[in-house]
Amino acid sequence: MTKITQLLKKLNEEQVYAAVVSDPVSINYLTGYYSDPHERYMFLFLFAEKEPVLFLPALDAARAEATVSFPVVGYVDSENPWEKIKAILPKTDYPQVAIEFDNLNVTKLRGLETVFSSQFVNLTPTINRLRLIKSADEIEKMHAAGLLADKAVQIGFDNISLDKTETDIIATIEYEMRRLGYGMSFETMVLTGDNAANPHGIPADNRIENNALLLFDLGIAANGYMSDMTRTVAVGQPDQFKKDIYQLCLEAQLAAQDFIKPGVTASEVDAAARSVIEKAGYGEYFNHRLGHGIGMDVHEFPSIMAGNDLVIEEGMCFSVEPGIYIPGQVGVRIEDCGVVTKTGFEVFTHTSKDLLYY
Repeated sequence: MTKITQLLKKLNEEQVYAAVVSDPVSINYLTGYYSDPHERYMFLFLFAEKEPVLFLPALDAARAEATVSFPVVGYVDSENPWEKIKAILPKTDYPQVAIEFDNLNVTKLRGLETVFSSQFVNLTPTINRLRLIKSADEIEKMHAAGLLADKAVQIGFDNISLDKTETDIIATIEYEMRRLGYGMSFETMVLTGDNAANPHGIPADNRIENNALLLFDLGIAANGYMSDMTRTVAVGQPDQFKKDIYQLCLEAQLAAQDFIKPGVTASEVDAAARSVIEKAGYGEYFNHRLGHGIGMDVHEFPSIMAGNDLVIEEGMCFSVEPGIYIPGQVGVRIEDCGVVTKTGFEVFTHTSKDLLYY
């Protein structure tokens, strides 16, 4: 059963017989074809009783036709895309049409309203659920992306120097990985000293601080799948307080990883880490969810956080990344992504989590 067939089967159970897929990553997941249309329009139209139609900019049509086995329709910039869509679709008066609420902007929504005389229902939860459990092939690709993240972070470690800046090290990591043919899955973060105390700190021309902690957060995109990892290392000889905060964060991360297994809930996994930090008196400084799903996107469904009673299942892939951020003093985060197995959690990244000194 193809992924498109699986999706249509789930929609048919809800008596929804047409769908519009607009997220390029969702289209890639369903068809194997990926393109970023930028400001142009790309939609995959799915029907219960008709073959799919992929609508996209004409400049991408030839590559799409070489990838998919169903009709591809291209439009040129001077054409009205909505009029062309209405002309090529077999039917536009379905009672309900499923669309990706989490992806569509208002302009696209207004355009689709001129095409369909239908009630729009949310396709996003159905797509999320379909993508939630990874296949053996997907997991293999994510292991490979994880090994590349290990390589990238080691390049960063090897270039730690007090005469370099955060952005110097980032440039070296990204240059060396690009030479190997790989891009980053998100903007690389290298944060020194107090800058690491901001969970979403912005790297700059800050020179690497001595006797401080240095945070690396990075990932690699490979074969359509993403990796994401964070390591925090010591430069020089940080004081005992910083080292203690590091060990506390590591204890929390390992507690959560050891707790994960099928049958527990996302909120319980979050609590396994958070309780360690709270008991030590630093709960207010762990101010984000424990983790996020990962796959073809670096941030996917589900969120591993308090209040989420989603039951963890074998094949789910997500991050475990507790952090402790004390403004003006220290910032630590330790992150691995992994897959839920029959009995536990298998990580994709293997760089040591002992506090390394440089």
